[in-house]
Amino acid sequence: MTVLGVLFLAVMIFPVYWMVNSSLQANAGAATTAWFPLQPTLDGYVTALKQQGGNLVTSTIIALSTVVLTIAIATPAAYGLARFRMRGMTVFVFALLITQMIPVIVIANALYALFNDLGLLNSYAGLILADTAAQIPFAILLIRAFMGSLPPSLVEAALVDGASNFRAFISIVVPISKNAIVTAALFTFLGAWGDFLFALTLTSTPEVRPITLGIYNYISANVQQWGPVMATAVLASIPAGVLLILAQRYIAAGALGGAIK
Repeated sequence: MTVLGVLFLAVMIFPVYWMVNSSLQANAGAATTAWFPLQPTLDGYVTALKQQGGNLVTSTIIALSTVVLTIAIATPAAYGLARFRMRGMTVFVFALLITQMIPVIVIANALYALFNDLGLLNSYAGLILADTAAQIPFAILLIRAFMGSLPPSLVEAALVDGASNFRAFISIVVPISKNAIVTAALFTFLGAWGDFLFALTLTSTPEVRPITLGIYNYISANVQQWGPVMATAVLASIPAGVLLILAQRYIAAGALGGAIK
């Protein structure tokens, strides 16, 4: 089983290795890239930062803004669904599940006409709102699963001491649910950072162009020289990798915390 695990890991990691390997070779091409960078160079990264640095900044702004907006909406919504019993709640939760099955391209096409009327095409606000709308249902379901496992006595004790529902939510529920909130924030960031279809549908100018769309346009312009293309891909992968490493213990606790009491 260990040998099989190592083989599967090698197969999954190989594309990442090849991406890094190609980014360090000056003459990297579709069929001429050597297996090892015997003479590594950072010229590809210099070119990538010069031509794609603005797109990296755009993706960072959009992803971080999407995280803030999504968590600000999803956390109280998840608490309300977990804490209060209201008529129609089951239907609402089912609707959230259904939204996860709708293809993104369908949502993007529907948002195009709406955003065109509102003047949100080719804007940061348009992409942030689109990504937020796509990420909120999953964030609510994830955080709600954790909050639903919290003992009701915790909130009831705060209410007996004179705290309002909002104060109990802010002072007790949110700190205890930190793992689930961090997990939802990380998945939201990854979803917004890796978004391609919304960017392709809702933007057409270089002023607002995320790195995913930048790489897409970059390939056609540099198809004979893959060094800068792969360097851009490596740079685009670093934020996600760093966040996964820093938040891995929160992810494990947040993803499994709602499964048991």
